[in-house]
Amino acid sequence: MTELRLNNVSFSYPDGTKALENLTLSITAGERVAIVGQNGAGKTTAVKLMNGLLKPTEGTVLVGELDTKDYTTAKISRKVGYVFQNPDDQIFHNDVESEVRFGPKNMGFDPERVDQLTNWAMELCGIANFANENPYNLPYSVRKFVTIASVLAMDSDIIILDEPTAGQDKIGLEVLGNLLQVLSEKQKSVVTITHDMEFVTDYFERIIVMANRQLVSDDSAQHIFYNTEVLEQSMLKPPAVAQMAKLLSFPSGILSKDQLIQAIVAQQKK
Repeated sequence: MTELRLNNVSFSYPDGTKALENLTLSITAGERVAIVGQNGAGKTTAVKLMNGLLKPTEGTVLVGELDTKDYTTAKISRKVGYVFQNPDDQIFHNDVESEVRFGPKNMGFDPERVDQLTNWAMELCGIANFANENPYNLPYSVRKFVTIASVLAMDSDIIILDEPTAGQDKIGLEVLGNLLQVLSEKQKSVVTITHDMEFVTDYFERIIVMANRQLVSDDSAQHIFYNTEVLEQSMLKPPAVAQMAKLLSFPSGILSKDQLIQAIVAQQKK
């Protein structure tokens, strides 16, 4: 499995505008990492550097032993799959199965493996029943899963999900949760950009907080969402459960409804 390393990475656009400064981090096989922060913090730039869509102005991005500066995005995408925030920026086939099948077929897998990966990805994303549908006839939330499946079918070691919960209902969130579990079992790394703090606390053990184009904190949810300095610097709001726990003056670290209920019951017993 592939390790991802960013070593003192900065990126500036041709007009000199800095989008990222001095980012250093590594992501090992099987890790789930959420990157959070306000718009303009540098999150999207960071993940586009991870899969070679952008090349660092300074520093190095290593995907395994591959320096992204030396390889095309197509080559890097064999190791790092990227699911765009807007599915309409990614979909270009007239039926769902063709969309999902394109990646593994284009990578040169044998026909049997293409079939296996296509069917696996569609089943995992809950879209097998839509195989013959035009993606643009499907709701936005389902189109999101079409693009996720099309990347999963490429069998990349590292998967980047940009705002995967956008437009999803409870069922969609459950599909995402199961999907993340399956990828972890396969030792595939998952990196997500999201503004959904409940999604972060439910499924991600490691959180990278960004603000003003720099890394502010790299820690667990229990530490980050109870760190006033980090929250203020990044202008993040903790999940509702953590906000309630603070209002009730409970000990730090409470992030789930079950933990909150246990704390309330324990308080009443005193």
